[in-house]
Amino acid sequence: MIVIAIANQKGGVGKTTSAINVATAMAASGWRTLLVDLDPQGNASTGVGLGAAERDMSSYDVLVDDVPVSDCVVASSIPGLDLLPATVDLSGAEIELVGVEERTHRLRRAFANHQGHDICFIDCPPSLGLLTLNALCAADTLLVPLQCEFFALEGLSQLLQTVEQVQQRFNPDLGIIGIALTMFDRRNRLTDQVSDDVRECLGDLVFDSVIPRNVRLSEAPSHGLPALIYDHSCPGSRAYMALARELIGRLPEERKAA
Repeated sequence: MIVIAIANQKGGVGKTTSAINVATAMAASGWRTLLVDLDPQGNASTGVGLGAAERDMSSYDVLVDDVPVSDCVVASSIPGLDLLPATVDLSGAEIELVGVEERTHRLRRAFANHQGHDICFIDCPPSLGLLTLNALCAADTLLVPLQCEFFALEGLSQLLQTVEQVQQRFNPDLGIIGIALTMFDRRNRLTDQVSDDVRECLGDLVFDSVIPRNVRLSEAPSHGLPALIYDHSCPGSRAYMALARELIGRLPEERKAA
């Protein structure tokens, strides 16, 4: 299973929206896909139609109680897409894990025994605490959604430093598969400036596909649906499908063949 963490410690950058829609696009492409909700807010779970009352077991049980991933996974209404949901219990997990042995590798250890999926996307919380650290230790690579605003650039610098520290201390194989520009508004000159600056600094690491500001992307979660299901022809959905195609192109050939 290829494990991709979707992380940015800055909130409101389109991280959960990206996780839901890229996972849906991968499932639609024939990949057996697992979406892991590691954010205590549980928005990824809600965004694929799973209400709070339907979440008996969650990522909290995997991290804290060593429950097997397969026991907590539920099928979504989207063919090929399964969910490891989050509950409010997850908000206390960071405190509970502080005194636990190998607290940064709980998720990695859980994935080592899991089968049944080709690819996994982890929706991380908007912070760089123990939950995100578990995701980075478990991941093969990292996808970073980046809002096209000035302050997002400062947050990106901090995230890249954290990735370097994780590589040195915990997960030397962790890579960055790409940076996805989100909330792109061509009417705003600052958007173009930020985009140009990011591409100048990071070059080919930035995906060609950009995610526009789009009303349908914002509406979809209130219906418990990914935008690709809610309105597959809207600009936001088309952008996420293009991003998924790019993502597949960047995966190692031997892993795609497997």
